[in-house]
Amino acid sequence: NHGGPISWTPDGTTLIFSANRRSDWEYDPQNSEVYELSLADGSMTALTGRQGPDGSPSVSPDGRHIAYLGYDDRAQGYQVTRLYVMNRDGSAARLVTESFDRDIQGAVWTADGAGFYFQYDDKGNTKLAHLSLSGAVNTLVGDVGGLSLGRPYGGGSFSVSRDGNFAYTHSRPDHPADIAVLDAGASSGRRLTALNDDLLGHKQLGEVTEIWYQSSFDSREIQGWIVHPPGFDPQRKYPLILEIHGGPFANYGDRFAAEIQLYAAAGYVVLYTNPRGSTSYGEEFGNLIHHAYPGHDYDDLISGVDALVDRGYIDRENMFVTGGSGGGVLSSWIVGKTNRFRAAVVQKPVINWYSFVLTSDFYTNFTKYWFPGFPWNHTEHYMNRSPLSLVGNVTTPTMLITGEADHRTPISESEQFYQALKLRKIDAALVRIPDASHGIASRPSNLIAKVAHVLAWFARYRGDQ
Repeated sequence: NHGGPISWTPDGTTLIFSANRRSDWEYDPQNSEVYELSLADGSMTALTGRQGPDGSPSVSPDGRHIAYLGYDDRAQGYQVTRLYVMNRDGSAARLVTESFDRDIQGAVWTADGAGFYFQYDDKGNTKLAHLSLSGAVNTLVGDVGGLSLGRPYGGGSFSVSRDGNFAYTHSRPDHPADIAVLDAGASSGRRLTALNDDLLGHKQLGEVTEIWYQSSFDSREIQGWIVHPPGFDPQRKYPLILEIHGGPFANYGDRFAAEIQLYAAAGYVVLYTNPRGSTSYGEEFGNLIHHAYPGHDYDDLISGVDALVDRGYIDRENMFVTGGSGGGVLSSWIVGKTNRFRAAVVQKPVINWYSFVLTSDFYTNFTKYWFPGFPWNHTEHYMNRSPLSLVGNVTTPTMLITGEADHRTPISESEQFYQALKLRKIDAALVRIPDASHGIASRPSNLIAKVAHVLAWFARYRGDQ
């Protein structure tokens, strides 16, 4: 229950770290505190004490203050992670980023102790920024990331020298992470490496284009990206894949994604979006699905499909849907709500929320933050949000893919949906990946095999072949 990173005090006598050392840690897993550990006698003292996560502590260069990340826990599905500063002894804690409605990641003190450098996600793009002690934010550079090879998730890292020069992971849709630098005072970064040119330099990749559209539910603006296949001709008709991100509190963006590019290379237009519940748009947008997931995120996704169909180059009779984890939840929900997709591949889903919270590895978190209470006290609520409740409507041929060692969304979830579909005599397949955890694509061969299974299933039901 001890989390990193660990921070030394400048005099080398004390370690500052985050941990959940409470007796009820197992039932309140996010309630961590910042501690000091004396190297002289091994004594530990809690420096924070509120309800909520206090983590990633960092001692100021002069040793007088400690910065840390967290929030006052309101038992919401999503809360923005904020930055606080307190005196070295834990007194006078104050919120620095009250007016900044984005998650603070990887904050480090400036060399003079007058502020911080950090990264954050905004509208599907990861940025590097400076934060003053008064809370003013100055964005320095974007396009940080590229560490999620399979799908275009956020992420990335940076390092800063004492004189204010930065090195960071840099990605665009046409390449995974490379090293870039931002010189102190410069307005743009310089890419230093091109590690994958030998692989990608001679290939034509799918072009990634941003799209904004309105949700049919409440006219909210939803952001997405269209990936056109190589050699795209807008006068032709193309099959469509709607690819849905997991989380659900995560975001896709204009980043490299091997799986998406492989779908485009097979001749599909691919649409991926950030429906309500996605991060990088602020706390209110993220919590639109609080105790209501899946729900109107469905409308956001289908509105994106409609917006793309309206462009005239999508074959309405050859549209497909897939997604993993939270995207598996939504793809299985979609086929229970509409039959407009010719086939679906549901990857590592939750099918039955009641069984999920009693078998998943993070069950104390899900029951507390994603639901109004325990499933036996709220059975109707749990089942109304379960894709299994809609299985009687499904006519779409559906493949399920899950790792046999997945402890987050156990394979028993996929087994329930598969066998329910088989009982209804709906075309279905269950792909069990030996030894694979929730991160199926952590092994490159599994990433390739997963994409091959998805494309083979869709090809089987395409009406133009």
